[in-house]
Amino acid sequence: MPSFDIVSEVDLHELSNAIDQTNREITNRFDFKGSKAHVEYSQDTLTLTLHAENEFQLKQMTDILYIKSAKRSIDIVAFTVGEAEIQHRQARLPITVKQGIDKENAKTIVKLIKATKIKVQASIQSEQVRVTGKKRDDLQQIMNLLREKDMDLPLQFNNFRD
Repeated sequence: MPSFDIVSEVDLHELSNAIDQTNREITNRFDFKGSKAHVEYSQDTLTLTLHAENEFQLKQMTDILYIKSAKRSIDIVAFTVGEAEIQHRQARLPITVKQGIDKENAKTIVKLIKATKIKVQASIQSEQVRVTGKKRDDLQQIMNLLREKDMDLPLQFNNFRD
């Protein structure tokens, strides 16, 4: 019976490469000369912290990070930007990276799939949703439906079995 998994994952190796490229560009850019601007990455908690001198530099750094991430095929929707903390000549911006599908989003995905009336079954399995059906075409219709919907998280389709 054909099946596939719906997951929301970020390639952590590509993310660290994008962060390294961002730091490299920040050190080379003229508008950051003499500043201690950099991006800090914590692999344990999947958080990024942008350090700069003012809010304008934080904005420039987020743009650079988004461009470098997009070039490395990391969906920008996976980033949740927090509130900027600005004190004297130090500004910090925390960014968390979403990994996995939480319960509420998994339930909405299952509701969307059931609302289509296509003969497939969707089940929530920890941080992913498994979809099974008798026809391959039905599964591909579900994939196209989810690609068109704006789910506010990057979805990938893995483990397609026939």
